[in-house]
Amino acid sequence: MTEKSDVKWNKFDLLWALNLFGTAVGAGVLFLPINAGQSGFWPLVIMAIIVGPMTYLAHRGLARFVLSSSKKGSDITEVVEEHFGKAAGKLITLLYFFAIFPILLIYGNGITNTIDSFLVHQLDITPPHRILLSLILISTLIGVMLTSEKIMLKITEFLVYPLVCILFALSIYLIPEWNIAILTELPTFTNFISTLWVTLPVLVFSFNHSPAISSFTQSQQYQYSYAGLIEKHSSRTLKLTSTLLLVFVMFFVFSCVLSLTPSELNQAKNQNISILSFLANKFHNPYISYLGPLVAFLAITSSFFGHYLGAKEGLIGLITKVIPYKQFNAKTLNYLTALFFFLALWSVAIINPSILGLIESFGGPIIATILFLMPMYAIRKVHAMQHYRGRLSNLFITSLGLFTTSAIIYKLF
Repeated sequence: MTEKSDVKWNKFDLLWALNLFGTAVGAGVLFLPINAGQSGFWPLVIMAIIVGPMTYLAHRGLARFVLSSSKKGSDITEVVEEHFGKAAGKLITLLYFFAIFPILLIYGNGITNTIDSFLVHQLDITPPHRILLSLILISTLIGVMLTSEKIMLKITEFLVYPLVCILFALSIYLIPEWNIAILTELPTFTNFISTLWVTLPVLVFSFNHSPAISSFTQSQQYQYSYAGLIEKHSSRTLKLTSTLLLVFVMFFVFSCVLSLTPSELNQAKNQNISILSFLANKFHNPYISYLGPLVAFLAITSSFFGHYLGAKEGLIGLITKVIPYKQFNAKTLNYLTALFFFLALWSVAIINPSILGLIESFGGPIIATILFLMPMYAIRKVHAMQHYRGRLSNLFITSLGLFTTSAIIYKLF
């Protein structure tokens, strides 16, 4: 490949943009409208303005951090060890696990609520007791991962594209239901700030594609010949991904919020179901009634498999750092982690905590620590990243990172 052809858009860049887009679009998107619209339309406008640059700059910073390694093909944990030492590498492994593990809890609980709501409202069937229903669903999901996880992961990649098409179609379908009276409702300053505070973690969660950044940057290193070209293509691909997310996801969010009142969004939160399940219960159109829960099921299921692999890798990494790897073979570790995840997910699904509460309290803030704050800290401390210092975008990402992680404090007090 010549240098001249390298600087042009190509299929490689486009496929990676779509893969990163698919990584981000998951169950979080189905809960984002519930939080984002509870205080009306105008806080949502501010979120739409900041989410594009926020998503792009944060993921670009993480990609640059991975690319700062002196060793080609290093992943995030290895780069952390190189720059900050082994202790920091262990800490990042721990943070990765606790960034992904709550997401698995969300999915285990979310799929139980989605199926329960579908049986009651669409099929008019009395569902099994929650203990039995969650047992069947969670054991099936984990059982699939134990038998043919590679095949299932490949299938879920193809589910992303029809999922996005259906979401876009639903967004357009809801346009006749829009209530523009909400545009005249102005929240108080206190409500405005509090809405942004509690919604930012959900926003970060819904637009997050950081689990794929290591693979993305490694792939860029092997595709292109020198550092300047790698960074140019990486940045451009990440910009396209962020643009696609902004257009498709925020259009869906706006369409949902304009179709429902704040009180109805609050009902959806209290019922602990996704926005599509709530829309299916509200509108009696058969397409929404059956397509909505199906999309919610597909989104949660497809996201579950990818995050299960990440959580399993994180847990195995933690185990092998405490206990020598030779004590367990790979098969034994696979079954031990599966048993742990099964018991944890089943317990949470039975208890049925607030899904949005889990995202606000754990998922979003921990992801923000890794995605927003760690690369910005590295820019200040790592010699290989010193040429990125002194930029306004660094202040923007650091401020949003601190604001998002502080949501934990907001939830506590």
